[in-house]
Amino acid sequence: MNNQLGRMLMYLLFISPFYAHAQYLMDMIDTTTDAGKGMLAIYKKFDHLRIGGYIQPQFQVAASRGIKSYEGGDFATQVSNRFMLKRSRLRIDYVHFGKENRPGVQVAFQFDVTERGFTIRDVWGRVSENKYQLFSLATGMFARPFGNEVNYSSSDRETPERGRMSQALMKSERDLGAMLSLESRRKDQKLKFLRIDAGVFNGQGLTATGDFDNRKDFVGRISLKPYSVRKRIIFSGSVSYLNGGLLQNTRYKYETTEIAGIKKVIVDSQADNLYKVSPRIYYGADAQLKIRNRKGFTELRAEYVFGTQTGTASSNETPSALITGADGFYIRHFNGAYFYFLQHLFSEKHQLVLKYDWYDPDTKVKGGEIGADGSNFTTANIKYNTLGLGYVNYVTENIKLTLYYARVMNEHTSLAGYRSDVKDDVFTCRLQFRF
Repeated sequence: MNNQLGRMLMYLLFISPFYAHAQYLMDMIDTTTDAGKGMLAIYKKFDHLRIGGYIQPQFQVAASRGIKSYEGGDFATQVSNRFMLKRSRLRIDYVHFGKENRPGVQVAFQFDVTERGFTIRDVWGRVSENKYQLFSLATGMFARPFGNEVNYSSSDRETPERGRMSQALMKSERDLGAMLSLESRRKDQKLKFLRIDAGVFNGQGLTATGDFDNRKDFVGRISLKPYSVRKRIIFSGSVSYLNGGLLQNTRYKYETTEIAGIKKVIVDSQADNLYKVSPRIYYGADAQLKIRNRKGFTELRAEYVFGTQTGTASSNETPSALITGADGFYIRHFNGAYFYFLQHLFSEKHQLVLKYDWYDPDTKVKGGEIGADGSNFTTANIKYNTLGLGYVNYVTENIKLTLYYARVMNEHTSLAGYRSDVKDDVFTCRLQFRF
């Protein structure tokens, strides 16, 4: 019996990025608890069912009332401080062991219940072949395989929220689709440190109740799983690609163009624009370096994404519906990045968090050009930089305290209200309970 448990544990160690002590939404294991502990609990109980979850009550203070924010959502018009339940997740996993006690099928359900309503987060099934111990197929609602931060679980992330870029491009992270994964489950396999995910998805994520056009997104990621470069140094990274778009339900489309040295938004209203595809094409690369020291770990993370985004006149986020009437989609070229510096202080219970990120939704225009007479640019074209400083206290395995200050800086434009920096900094105090 003990030998059987040992073989199962060895199997687990070679199918998931357990070494990184982080949770990834695409993994076959639970996204709300430590990978090893979660699956091992199933083995020890000889049960196929496991229930877990977490809640994140928090208090926030903003620099002014009614600000628009990516630090937990916009504040109400007359509000600059608030209590809120950011997340309240319950997840149920079912695992069926196939031949030789290897997981053949996993089914996952995850729900989010807050004062803002009830939301489905994960509903998917995955089947793994056992002959080559290499391939698996997942289908349902789950995280798109793009980048590192998008797939890093909110329960383990050191910052309260993902960066502005991640939220704008991949709002809610999940989507409906199917994904094929290549990842060796044999400890002697040469490809054991490599993972390849490729999927086809509706495209709009959870921003709409269902698909509203025939265009599907292809999303792919090639990852080097956490690899020990030296005894105390662990490296991981990936490259990602998304190719999709939205159906143009009108003949109008808008792009940033320079004419006689003046940049402005120009409308293309040719009749043959109708029912073409307005593109969403993203390219991304990320890397993580983790160094063990006497007091815990020093960790560096970075990710850079660029490409073409389809939005609307007032928003650079992925639209949740087709455009009708005389309006049209706005096509913008963007780039963005983030950088983390994480350092344990005195012990692994205390952690310093430094983060810098930027998101430029339209790289063809900047500064005073936005809002200039006749330019037709809006707040959706403004670049933002955010500097975050935080402290995390891992009180117990089940309790985590996060204190985090986000210094948000917008570029100075010619738009009314954005000629100088808007007072939209946010301080967050969060206590997370996990079970």
